[in-house]
Amino acid sequence: MTKATPAAATAVKDLLKETFPDLARDVKTFPVRDGEEPWTLAEIQELAAGLLADRDRLEAEVAAADRDLSDLLRNSGDGAGDDQADYGSSALEREQELTLVNNLRDLLAQTKHAIDRIKAGTYATCEMTGLPIGKARLQAFPRATLSVEAKAREERR
Repeated sequence: MTKATPAAATAVKDLLKETFPDLARDVKTFPVRDGEEPWTLAEIQELAAGLLADRDRLEAEVAAADRDLSDLLRNSGDGAGDDQADYGSSALEREQELTLVNNLRDLLAQTKHAIDRIKAGTYATCEMTGLPIGKARLQAFPRATLSVEAKAREERR
Protein backbone atom coordinates (compact mmCIF):
# COMPACT_ATOMS: atom_id res chain seq x y z
CA MET A 1 0.00 0.00 0.00
CA THR A 2 1.42 3.37 -0.97
CA LYS A 3 1.46 6.28 1.41
CA ALA A 4 -0.70 9.24 0.54
CA THR A 5 1.03 12.47 -0.35
CA PRO A 6 0.50 15.39 2.05
CA ALA A 7 -1.75 17.07 -0.52
CA ALA A 8 -3.83 13.90 -0.92
CA ALA A 9 -4.07 13.48 2.86
CA THR A 10 -5.27 17.09 3.19
CA ALA A 11 -7.82 16.56 0.42
CA VAL A 12 -9.15 13.47 2.21
CA LYS A 13 -9.41 15.36 5.51
CA ASP A 14 -11.25 18.21 3.79
CA LEU A 15 -13.64 15.77 2.13
CA LEU A 16 -14.25 14.03 5.44
CA LYS A 17 -14.99 17.36 7.16
CA GLU A 18 -17.33 18.31 4.35
CA THR A 19 -19.12 14.96 4.26
CA PHE A 20 -19.10 14.25 7.99
CA PRO A 21 -18.96 17.64 9.77
CA ASP A 22 -19.74 16.17 13.21
CA LEU A 23 -17.54 13.08 12.96
CA ALA A 24 -15.17 14.18 15.75
CA ARG A 25 -18.13 14.66 18.07
CA ASP A 26 -20.07 11.59 16.90
CA VAL A 27 -17.17 9.13 17.23
CA LYS A 28 -18.17 8.57 20.86
CA THR A 29 -21.60 7.35 19.72
CA PHE A 30 -20.20 4.42 17.72
CA PRO A 31 -20.82 1.38 19.92
CA VAL A 32 -18.34 -1.40 20.61
CA ARG A 33 -18.79 -4.97 21.78
CA ASP A 34 -17.77 -6.04 25.27
CA GLY A 35 -14.00 -6.26 25.54
CA GLU A 36 -13.32 -3.97 22.59
CA GLU A 37 -11.50 -0.66 22.81
CA PRO A 38 -13.65 2.39 21.97
CA TRP A 39 -13.54 3.69 18.42
CA THR A 40 -10.94 6.37 17.85
CA LEU A 41 -11.42 9.30 15.52
CA ALA A 42 -8.53 8.03 13.39
CA GLU A 43 -10.20 4.60 12.99
CA ILE A 44 -13.50 6.13 11.93
CA GLN A 45 -11.74 8.56 9.60
CA GLU A 46 -9.88 5.68 7.97
CA LEU A 47 -13.09 3.69 7.44
CA ALA A 48 -14.97 6.76 6.19
CA ALA A 49 -12.16 7.71 3.80
CA GLY A 50 -12.11 4.17 2.45
CA LEU A 51 -15.88 4.19 1.94
CA LEU A 52 -15.76 7.57 0.18
CA ALA A 53 -12.97 6.34 -2.11
CA ASP A 54 -14.91 3.13 -2.80
CA ARG A 55 -18.04 5.15 -3.60
CA ASP A 56 -16.18 7.28 -6.14
CA ARG A 57 -14.46 4.25 -7.70
CA LEU A 58 -17.70 2.26 -7.87
CA GLU A 59 -19.63 5.15 -9.41
CA ALA A 60 -17.01 5.35 -12.17
CA GLU A 61 -17.06 1.58 -12.66
CA VAL A 62 -20.87 1.48 -12.82
CA ALA A 63 -20.89 4.28 -15.41
CA ALA A 64 -18.29 2.45 -17.51
CA ALA A 65 -20.09 -0.88 -17.18
CA ASP A 66 -23.40 0.78 -18.14
CA ARG A 67 -21.74 2.20 -21.26
CA ASP A 68 -20.29 -1.22 -22.12
CA LEU A 69 -23.65 -2.88 -21.62
CA SER A 70 -25.41 -0.25 -23.75
CA ASP A 71 -22.86 -0.75 -26.51
CA LEU A 72 -23.26 -4.51 -26.25
CA LEU A 73 -27.04 -4.28 -26.48
CA ARG A 74 -26.93 -1.74 -29.30
CA ASN A 75 -24.52 -3.86 -31.34
CA SER A 76 -26.03 -7.25 -30.51
CA GLY A 77 -27.72 -7.49 -33.91
CA ASP A 78 -24.58 -6.55 -35.82
CA GLY A 79 -22.17 -9.06 -37.23
CA ALA A 80 -21.85 -11.51 -40.04
CA GLY A 81 -22.88 -14.65 -38.19
CA ASP A 82 -26.51 -15.56 -37.87
CA ASP A 83 -26.13 -19.06 -36.49
CA GLN A 84 -27.22 -20.30 -33.07
CA ALA A 85 -23.68 -20.35 -31.68
CA ASP A 86 -23.27 -16.63 -32.42
CA TYR A 87 -26.61 -15.82 -30.79
CA GLY A 88 -25.76 -17.98 -27.80
CA SER A 89 -22.35 -16.38 -27.41
CA SER A 90 -23.86 -12.88 -27.61
CA ALA A 91 -26.54 -13.77 -25.10
CA LEU A 92 -23.95 -15.15 -22.68
CA GLU A 93 -21.81 -12.02 -23.02
CA ARG A 94 -24.84 -9.78 -22.37
CA GLU A 95 -25.81 -11.85 -19.34
CA GLN A 96 -22.31 -11.66 -17.89
CA GLU A 97 -22.14 -7.89 -18.42
CA LEU A 98 -25.59 -7.44 -16.85
CA THR A 99 -24.54 -9.50 -13.83
CA LEU A 100 -21.41 -7.39 -13.45
CA VAL A 101 -23.39 -4.15 -13.61
CA ASN A 102 -25.93 -5.41 -11.07
CA ASN A 103 -23.18 -6.55 -8.68
CA LEU A 104 -21.45 -3.17 -8.95
CA ARG A 105 -24.74 -1.35 -8.33
CA ASP A 106 -25.40 -3.50 -5.26
CA LEU A 107 -21.93 -2.82 -3.86
CA LEU A 108 -22.35 0.90 -4.55
CA ALA A 109 -25.71 0.90 -2.74
CA GLN A 110 -24.14 -0.87 0.27
CA THR A 111 -21.31 1.68 0.29
CA LYS A 112 -23.69 4.64 0.15
CA HIS A 113 -25.78 3.08 2.92
CA ALA A 114 -22.68 2.75 5.13
CA ILE A 115 -21.82 6.41 4.47
CA ASP A 116 -25.38 7.41 5.35
CA ARG A 117 -25.16 5.39 8.57
CA ILE A 118 -21.99 7.25 9.56
CA LYS A 119 -23.74 10.56 8.87
CA ALA A 120 -26.75 9.47 10.92
CA GLY A 121 -24.63 8.19 13.81
CA THR A 122 -25.98 4.64 13.47
CA TYR A 123 -22.83 3.12 12.03
CA ALA A 124 -21.50 0.12 14.00
CA THR A 125 -24.99 -0.75 15.25
CA CYS A 126 -26.64 -3.95 14.02
CA GLU A 127 -29.77 -3.14 12.01
CA MET A 128 -31.47 -6.31 13.22
CA THR A 129 -30.66 -6.38 16.93
CA GLY A 130 -29.54 -2.83 17.75
CA LEU A 131 -26.39 -4.24 19.38
CA PRO A 132 -22.83 -3.31 18.37
CA ILE A 133 -21.57 -4.97 15.19
CA GLY A 134 -17.97 -5.13 16.34
CA LYS A 135 -14.90 -3.19 15.32
CA ALA A 136 -13.05 -6.14 13.81
CA ARG A 137 -16.00 -7.01 11.57
CA LEU A 138 -16.37 -3.41 10.39
CA GLN A 139 -12.67 -3.01 9.81
CA ALA A 140 -12.74 -6.16 7.68
CA PHE A 141 -16.03 -5.30 5.93
CA PRO A 142 -16.97 -1.62 6.44
CA ARG A 143 -20.35 -2.11 4.71
CA ALA A 144 -21.59 -4.58 7.32
CA THR A 145 -25.02 -3.76 8.70
CA LEU A 146 -25.46 -6.87 10.86
CA SER A 147 -23.48 -8.39 13.69
CA VAL A 148 -21.94 -11.81 13.07
CA GLU A 149 -24.70 -13.46 15.13
CA ALA A 150 -27.51 -11.64 13.27
CA LYS A 151 -25.93 -12.43 9.91
CA ALA A 152 -25.68 -16.12 10.85
CA ARG A 153 -29.35 -16.12 11.88
CA GLU A 154 -30.31 -14.44 8.60
CA GLU A 155 -28.39 -16.97 6.53
CA ARG A 156 -30.05 -19.92 8.31
CA ARG A 157 -33.47 -18.75 7.14
